[in-house]
Amino acid sequence: MASIALPRPAAARRNVLLEWLTTVDHKKIGILYLYTTFFFFLVGGIMALLMRTQLSVGGNDFLTPKLYNQIMTLHGTTMIFLWIIPVFSGFGNYFVPLMIGARDMAFPRINAFSFWLIPLGGLTMYSGLLTQTGAAAAGWTGYVPLTEKAYAVGLGQDLWILGLHILGISSIMGAINFLVTIHNMRTGGMTWFRLPLFVWSVEITAGLTLLASPFLAGVLAMVLMDRQLGTHFFNHGSDPLLYQFIFWFYSHPAVYIMILPAFGIVSEVIPVFSRKPIFGYRAMAFSMAAIGVLGFMVFAHHMFTTGLPLSLQEFFMGTTALIAVPSGVKVLNWLTTLWGGSIKYTAAMLFAVAFVLMFLVGGVDGVFLASLATDYQIHATYWVVSHIHYVLFGGSVFGVFAGFFYWFPKLTGRYLNESLGKLQFWLQLVGFNVTFMPMHFLGLEGMPRRIAVWLPNRTDWAPWNLMASIGAFVIALAVLIFLVNFAISVRGGRRAPADPWQGNTLEWATTSPPPAYNFDTIPPVRSGRPLRDLRRGVTAAAEHA
Repeated sequence: MASIALPRPAAARRNVLLEWLTTVDHKKIGILYLYTTFFFFLVGGIMALLMRTQLSVGGNDFLTPKLYNQIMTLHGTTMIFLWIIPVFSGFGNYFVPLMIGARDMAFPRINAFSFWLIPLGGLTMYSGLLTQTGAAAAGWTGYVPLTEKAYAVGLGQDLWILGLHILGISSIMGAINFLVTIHNMRTGGMTWFRLPLFVWSVEITAGLTLLASPFLAGVLAMVLMDRQLGTHFFNHGSDPLLYQFIFWFYSHPAVYIMILPAFGIVSEVIPVFSRKPIFGYRAMAFSMAAIGVLGFMVFAHHMFTTGLPLSLQEFFMGTTALIAVPSGVKVLNWLTTLWGGSIKYTAAMLFAVAFVLMFLVGGVDGVFLASLATDYQIHATYWVVSHIHYVLFGGSVFGVFAGFFYWFPKLTGRYLNESLGKLQFWLQLVGFNVTFMPMHFLGLEGMPRRIAVWLPNRTDWAPWNLMASIGAFVIALAVLIFLVNFAISVRGGRRAPADPWQGNTLEWATTSPPPAYNFDTIPPVRSGRPLRDLRRGVTAAAEHA
């Protein structure tokens, strides 16, 4: 018998690497998104630890004010544009085609190109650190006149703008891809009101991204032209509020771009582990759509202290209070789904329930900030820092980890370790609240945001700052446990069947992980819970036999 020549290990590794570098498979692209964005999450987390170390005691010289401002700018930009926004694109890339019974995304090559712009945009921004004058240091908002050439000297600010342009192109192309896929590639029977709520969240997020991102691209292009071509959009006596109007017209919808997909993930996790259908499915879908519309009508609440006419301030105060209504509908529906359910508190479920509670705290913070009288007092203080982190960490990041634990068996064919997952959860929950709850009190006591050094004689700030810094390192420990859990589980974890949680949606109808073509046979879709229908059909057939 002729011997079979086995490929050399090095050649095999090269082939695998080339396959991943050139793939247009939506599942592999989704995994590349998840790996890349989690790397940026770790980078942004290290920056956060450096900042909290600097602020842990008064009069600290651990970081110079210039370096602190650069790290603070890159931390905010990284967490928003390189972690939260694209990590949901990773989940969407992997699961939206599976959930709607499609073979792939509508435009596979554009999908791959959208991904590869993410590391390019991140490296472009970070390359400012290698320049003589350092990276951008005007804050993640890039307010004028802080970004004028007279203030932000050097290439760091320009590279920051170019990096954001690259990331914006990625977001816009990804949004078009999601919209075309969801509208045109649903399997037979998958009507709009049978779509999984995660798919609804991606649909609305993609619409927001497509409508809002060009405004950020335009205003950043104007700043770049002011800096490099001598135009006068914002400098030489122009109204600096023009930049803020355009920036926040993008950036407040961007808050919902960062939280809506987490709504979708939690809306998948809670019904599965409560053994109940989601309460008020249509109300959940319409409330997400309402948030998408109202997200464009509240942006000027970031500008209450800039001297806007009182009538305009009152209008945006009203719309800001109004947007709490659809958010409240969602919280009510999640809680009603839990009520009377046969709840199983897996790690995924713990993160989902904590998401609801922490997002609720962030939402209540937002209601306070909607009041003109309150906002005048606590605007630009650490209260606002606490608010945004309760929404985007207590909300979005807890939602991301709920998604990791829920879908890890589908992604890898193995379970994450539940004991380590629950240990991570409790450390993360405690560390998060120890970090960000004290910032409410710092804000009420007048500590301004973006401060690099505070005086040691502020004894009222000292215990809260130290507590917040300790909590940040507890969060870091929780993330380290997740990394250990991932490393152990991805190779040696307990093997998972195709449908380990008895889920309701189509991604559980194929193998774990799915084949390149997704499905051998797509189950018929006759309701919003096709997998439950399939299981009941099999059970009925077995009983009849």
